[in-house]
Amino acid sequence: MYWDVLLAIGAGLLATWLTLVIALLLVRPKGALLTEAVRLLPDLIRLLRRLAADKTLPRGVRIRLGALMVYLALPIDLIPDFLPVIGYADDAIIVAFTLRSVVRRAGIDAVRAHWPGTDDGFTALARLTRLQGTTDGRHS
Repeated sequence: MYWDVLLAIGAGLLATWLTLVIALLLVRPKGALLTEAVRLLPDLIRLLRRLAADKTLPRGVRIRLGALMVYLALPIDLIPDFLPVIGYADDAIIVAFTLRSVVRRAGIDAVRAHWPGTDDGFTALARLTRLQGTTDGRHS
């Protein structure tokens, strides 16, 4: 009986992981978008730190950003980084979901105000993460 429960839990975890891998394969950035994502990485890390440190943002937003930074720093990923393309796609997708959540809660202007890169970089970030709002580099 005990082994049946452990096997069922293991099978459920494996099925969940496989479903996540398939979903990530379907929504991963393709071609030039993946190249843009890698190019934006240093500015993105500075953005996450700045947003997480901003005491004017809601506490839940700062907690989400802190959890994201911890996840990105951990050597254990949902999909190992040594796998070509998909290995880094899971990180990019999780960052995109988190940034969309931040924009829904704090607004696009908060993200734009903390963006350390160029206007073109912010436009690329907005396109990659499908952020809603001003994406032309100008403050509204």
